[in-house]
Amino acid sequence: MRLSLRYDMRAPSIGAPAVDLYRAAVEQAGWADSLGFETVYIAEHHGAEDGYCASPMILGAAMLGRTERIHVHFSALVAVLHHPLRLAEDLATLDLVGGGGRVEMTMGIGYRPDEFEMFDVPMKRRVRILEEIVEVLDKAWTGEQFEFRGKTVRVRPMPVGPSRPPIYIGGSADASAARAARLGDNYMPAGSEKHRLYELYDAERTRLGLPIPPRPAPAGPLFLHVTDDPDRDWELLAPHLMYTTNMNAQWAKERGVGTTGYTHVETVDDLKKQPQFVVLTPQQCVEFARERGDKSELMFQPLMGGLPPEIGWRSLELFASEVLPEIECLGLRDSGAPRPSTTSAQSAETIRK
Repeated sequence: MRLSLRYDMRAPSIGAPAVDLYRAAVEQAGWADSLGFETVYIAEHHGAEDGYCASPMILGAAMLGRTERIHVHFSALVAVLHHPLRLAEDLATLDLVGGGGRVEMTMGIGYRPDEFEMFDVPMKRRVRILEEIVEVLDKAWTGEQFEFRGKTVRVRPMPVGPSRPPIYIGGSADASAARAARLGDNYMPAGSEKHRLYELYDAERTRLGLPIPPRPAPAGPLFLHVTDDPDRDWELLAPHLMYTTNMNAQWAKERGVGTTGYTHVETVDDLKKQPQFVVLTPQQCVEFARERGDKSELMFQPLMGGLPPEIGWRSLELFASEVLPEIECLGLRDSGAPRPSTTSAQSAETIRK
């Protein structure tokens, strides 16, 4: 069973200050690394009033510098808003910062018109731009000279190698499955129809005569929280979860196609009925993990909607102390994974204070 963290760094007025959230995100990544978590996902959007993460690669660099093993996966990177050559340089540099093999990306074509206007990128050309970016990365990371828009260029530095960082293609519409089959190393669909999209992807890979790569582990709910008092914590969590699901559902309308895992809700009772938000006691979480099985992924978003870091920390540490040992005993995780060091624990306490 894979364990992961996810951050979009939204910092609405109802939540903690952005400076506290960013410090906590980096510290939590270091703590998760010491526990053997496999991945930290970082999202990207631009121009959002609530400060949605606009510079995921900078945040990712801080996390890579703070960790030793965990992978940083940009999901999704709005690749079409980045210059192809600069993107190749930045990602290669990140791979070096992480020591090689710890940088992954899911590339998306974006869907918010305001972002394209902000960067003066023609939205109607976004598919072609993504195609160019993938082509440029393939050439740039060889270290050899190549032709780019009529000029001969060379990109440095190169990734550590021997293989380049993997490129996933994201999306929630049918067209994204065909695009991923043609362009990427793998597919990371979003929304509520992932199973059907994977079937389209597999069919297109077969049609193209390409091998079908292993699917990523099925991710858990969008928000998982462990607590010894669910009623108490639901009161604390609800404003932040409601903000996030309603804002993401509103943004999803700008896509025009595809689906989203987030639903607009009016009340806390409606929120509690949504399967993507799961608040469990430690024993309930053990059972939840057992039902999902060892081929799945449990994902935590401990700062969702500007959630105060101390609340997210409380959940993470309860998971580590009371749930993780149990799922290891069940054979869902390797019991030989590293444990937090004294330094990590002290740093976590400093953040909470």
